[in-house]
Amino acid sequence: MSNKKPNTPKGTRDFGPAESAKRNHIISSIKAHFLNYGFSQIETPAMENLSVLMGKYGEEGDKLLFKILNSGDYLQKVSQEDFEQGSQHVLPSIAEKGLRYDLTVPFARFVVQNRNDLAFPFRRFQIQPVWRADKPQKGRYREFYQCDADIIGTKGVFSEVELTRLIQDVFKSLGYPNYLIKINHRELLFGLAQWCGLATKEIQFCTALDKLDKIGHEKVTEELNNLGADAEKLVQLFDLLGQDWNNMQKLEGIEALLPENPGIETVKTYFRYLKDSGENVSLDLSLARGLNYYTGIIFEVVAQDVKIGSICGGGRYDDLTGVFGLPDVSGIGISFGLDRIYDVLEEKGLFPDSLKVSAQALITHFDEKSFVHGMDLLSELRANQIPAMLFPDLAKINKQFNYANKIDIPYVIVIGEEEVKTRVYTVKQMKTGQQHSLALSELIKLLKAE
Repeated sequence: MSNKKPNTPKGTRDFGPAESAKRNHIISSIKAHFLNYGFSQIETPAMENLSVLMGKYGEEGDKLLFKILNSGDYLQKVSQEDFEQGSQHVLPSIAEKGLRYDLTVPFARFVVQNRNDLAFPFRRFQIQPVWRADKPQKGRYREFYQCDADIIGTKGVFSEVELTRLIQDVFKSLGYPNYLIKINHRELLFGLAQWCGLATKEIQFCTALDKLDKIGHEKVTEELNNLGADAEKLVQLFDLLGQDWNNMQKLEGIEALLPENPGIETVKTYFRYLKDSGENVSLDLSLARGLNYYTGIIFEVVAQDVKIGSICGGGRYDDLTGVFGLPDVSGIGISFGLDRIYDVLEEKGLFPDSLKVSAQALITHFDEKSFVHGMDLLSELRANQIPAMLFPDLAKINKQFNYANKIDIPYVIVIGEEEVKTRVYTVKQMKTGQQHSLALSELIKLLKAE
């Protein structure tokens, strides 16, 4: 037997009671806003057929898909010729399914499968884990949760405004104000690519530009030159991107280069509809977002005082369902990155202290008789929606109190011979050390107030 210490796979994490309480705090807040905005919840399987997933995330995304080996003898369908031609020929024979990479492509598949039962526009939210075979680093995990909201079946720019306000409401309720919502439009990016002399290479242009924050404009310029871009126009492009302008000035700058681009009017309408809700929103003409299926306005939310990747992102996709046989259905969605939001709130100390509580009260006892009485008291407390526990063993009272301290239980109720007789209970507030003698109704009132 191996003595090797067990651990989790790289890029995954365990969450104990304290961490889980914090994660549930984030999920509950996001879910409350999803419901308040009229979104309905769905769930999809952890695995999808690879035919559903492949080709939707670009070449880089396909490499990051976790493939699941077929059950049984997964090599039985592989020929010698497949082996000789390499892994891409072997893969279809040994793996038919993969873990989902995001929630948007499975959602598109869900819409197509259930189109006759859905009313459009359809507003859905989904809170589930996704998996990516990425290189683990700070803020980048191989298993992480996404919290998605999508509106599908409408092209109106008001949907973009709705999702912007939703983002603002979520971060306001989490007590985190130092975020920036960066937006751009895919039509503007494609127009810039063509203006730079990269017609037919728009996706490669977006992929290169998306690396600007990571590798700097010199290396991005080198990549674009290698694609065949006009060198003089690249100088003008990076001059435009480097200007410290407000949103309207940026729109005027891009309109001077691309006067007929349809994305300009859409972005103008978006900012007009936002009215006074435009705080924390910035037009970033270098924002590209790598996923191939975006066609209109794209979003990326970044923390301004924590070094971490985007904490929310999304965009408009006009024909994602088309690859599954339902063309011309426009949708837009955003995805909150639960794990990165957790890291931001943790670093900034923004979680409420009360989240550490596992139960409101622990009932302790001196003997068998008081233990049995404690069982009845436990039922009374729970019937009044007060989270409570009864120490399960006959043990010294100090051991029971130490247990309450270790798991941050704020109140300890002590039952001895006198409490059984009078039904007046000694309750100690662990943080302050204060003690009270209370009848059951008063005890319930105190614990409910807390």
